[in-house]
Amino acid sequence: MLPYLALLLSAVLVAADQLLKFWAVHQLRPVGTIPIIENIFHLTYIENRGMAFGMMEGQQWLLVWVTAAVLLVLVLVILSGRLKHGFPLFTAAVVLGGGAGNLIDRVYRGYVVDYIHVKAINFAVFNLADVCVTLGTLALAAWVIYGELRRSREGKAEAAGGKS
Repeated sequence: MLPYLALLLSAVLVAADQLLKFWAVHQLRPVGTIPIIENIFHLTYIENRGMAFGMMEGQQWLLVWVTAAVLLVLVLVILSGRLKHGFPLFTAAVVLGGGAGNLIDRVYRGYVVDYIHVKAINFAVFNLADVCVTLGTLALAAWVIYGELRRSREGKAEAAGGKS
């Protein structure tokens, strides 16, 4: 049951991402930018024809195929039941939702719609899907690292306990 809930979460994130991008295209594109907090946080319409920070611009179909392959692997991993704990399952679902949201843009628009602009730190303009991919990947990596550290400590404790 958990894998299906995880996929439902992915679908909800894709829907939210696409609704926000629809809004950005129809309301934000005509004006370009809307300052929420002047010079700190703006909503700014950008068409990103590459990946993060505009890298690989002009490699649209390579990005589509690589993203599609990664997302297929994520779906298979989620459905396989290999992720036994809720945390990694749902972080994988968050990554899947974000990746699918940007993949939809690449296939149907030829670019990804970005609109979140944190001007205070002079950061790239991004979107909800980017947030999902980034935070989901970081959370999943932290969970894996934590698990490895815990297993390493337990192994050392067992080894020390066995010495007399």
